[in-house]
Amino acid sequence: MVFLTPLFLLGVIAAAIPIAIHLIRREKPPKVMFSTIRFLKKTSKKLVLFQHLQQILLLLLRSLVILLLVIAFARPLIDQSVARLLDADPQSAVIMIDLSMSMQYEDTFERAKREALDLINQMSAGDEVALIGFSEGAQLVREFTSDLDNVRSTVTEMSDAGYGRTRYFPNLRLADQLLEESRFENRAVYLISDFQAEGIGTVEEGWKLAPGIAFSGIDVGLEESTNLVITDVRSPEQLLEDASEQQILARIRSTGSVYLQEGDVSLLVNGQFVDRKFVDLGDRSEEVITFSTTFETEGSYIGEVRVSGDVFDADNSYYFTVDVLPKISVLTVNGEASENWYDDEGHWFGLAVAGAGQSPFELVNIAPRDLNEELLRQSDVLVLLNVGNLADEQARIIADYVREGGALLVAPGDRVEPDSFNNQFGSIAPALLEAQDLPDGNDYLVIADYDSRHPILRPLESDWSARFQGHWKLTPTDGSDVLMQFDNTEPALVEREVGSGNVIFFASAMDLEWNNLPLQGLFLPFIHETLRHLVQPELKQRAYSVGDNFSVNSDDRITNVSARDPSGDEILFTNNDFIMQASKPGFVTVEVGNAEQHFAVNILPEESNFARMPVENLFDSIINPDTNPIKSREVQNAQLAEELEKPQRLWWWILSLVMGMILVESVIANRTYR
Repeated sequence: MVFLTPLFLLGVIAAAIPIAIHLIRREKPPKVMFSTIRFLKKTSKKLVLFQHLQQILLLLLRSLVILLLVIAFARPLIDQSVARLLDADPQSAVIMIDLSMSMQYEDTFERAKREALDLINQMSAGDEVALIGFSEGAQLVREFTSDLDNVRSTVTEMSDAGYGRTRYFPNLRLADQLLEESRFENRAVYLISDFQAEGIGTVEEGWKLAPGIAFSGIDVGLEESTNLVITDVRSPEQLLEDASEQQILARIRSTGSVYLQEGDVSLLVNGQFVDRKFVDLGDRSEEVITFSTTFETEGSYIGEVRVSGDVFDADNSYYFTVDVLPKISVLTVNGEASENWYDDEGHWFGLAVAGAGQSPFELVNIAPRDLNEELLRQSDVLVLLNVGNLADEQARIIADYVREGGALLVAPGDRVEPDSFNNQFGSIAPALLEAQDLPDGNDYLVIADYDSRHPILRPLESDWSARFQGHWKLTPTDGSDVLMQFDNTEPALVEREVGSGNVIFFASAMDLEWNNLPLQGLFLPFIHETLRHLVQPELKQRAYSVGDNFSVNSDDRITNVSARDPSGDEILFTNNDFIMQASKPGFVTVEVGNAEQHFAVNILPEESNFARMPVENLFDSIINPDTNPIKSREVQNAQLAEELEKPQRLWWWILSLVMGMILVESVIANRTYR
């Protein structure tokens, strides 16, 4: 037998009240001295014993009445246990725990774990439970199991929340899919989160949980929060070795529910403190702080901007990298030098390369006869401008220079002999020269098509309006790529990789003799991007956000790469492309050969926004109209107990017995004390 309202059993103590009253009222008969008792009538001893038994029976009846009343109010059930009540409607439940960065705020995640454990403790042995730990996607998934101890251990052993963004809908879809394979019809989703408003993202119109799936949101967030976050840092990615003082801008914002006006912002470079500034937001939501610093020597620098003045440390740092590069050494062979700058073949090219005060290039001009192997070895890129009278030995050292990793840019002009040029450079040239094409009169060609995805042309987002009155007809060689075409479909710019080096042919001159390209605004960036592409690898993105996938290897030919995450732990790659997913803020350190690189990983600023939403908003967005509201385990127990109690009604029979016993007690009491 079990009792549905066992707290009433405390009333059993009241059964001792009649006994206490009986003991208190029992009097010891007084002794009275008489001179003689021979005139007193003798009292029968049997009558005294009978009255004593009546009093004991009366005492027992009164105590029993109280005891039966207590039992009646406790609502007894015969041969029913709580376990059987719970097993009467077993449940398939998915418990979802938010693991996003906002859950790191104070003890929010610990409260979430306690709520999850409380839910598991309320489950019965017949229930099955699945577990999902999520942020943007599911980070932890445990399939349905009836081993509640195992689920309880999984929750207990959960580490701290991560740094991902909150996204509810993709993970609710996963919970819905898990419940499709559940065993029981009583299905429910329990979502434990701080219910960050950013987590809703884009509402998936038309999608709801399957009919019959109940939803319960358990809010463990704090009503008040204070936070300062660095939402963005603007710093140079690449600099020249002799670059002047640089500015680094940091944007600070207050994102907690309680507005913070003040804080400190510090700049660190290579782990060394550089400067600290005080930030006063006043009545503004954000403020931009400016730091000034210099990067004097060649190399790679890692920087950090750090804010203090709040209680949430997870988003207090922003990381960046700066590469200081040496200048590119450009050796130009001028095939048509002239004292008149307007007619000089290398004049316009030289203005584009070294005319600016902070040029990234060091330019050396020589005549064809001065070209030798020593000069080549000291140069990063060789440029041949209308050069048509090189010796065979000079052509050979140029070919060897390219194969060993050198770079060559060729702009043939009217002095070049096609047969001689093709014989000398055919093994490395991206195209063979056929003949000069000089349209008659005012006719001209324009650039009609180009590969906008190529590193040279991708930054040049403009129309090519240059007019070409002369050009060389080119026949691309095997393995070459045509990067640009004239409007007559002939190649204008052709590229070819040769050994470890690279060669680019431009089909026209670099001066005003055959075209007006040097007078166009695109001329300078075109020359700069071409030289950079020939010498330096394409600028690889070095800053990412948590959740991004990226490759830490920029050279496909390298197969030995080692990397460490921001915590210093080694990263084990499961793919040949060395692709990893950023999971925490800081620097990913990569060793490729003998070189070391750093990739900056930063938090997602929207995850630092602690604006919250009511649970009802999410409930209304996902609950199916055909689903009844979820009932707590206590409510379900009460309803099941009431259904089981109806056919028994033991409390009714007990109360009927109590009424009869009260009548008997009245009769006995009247006869005893009459």
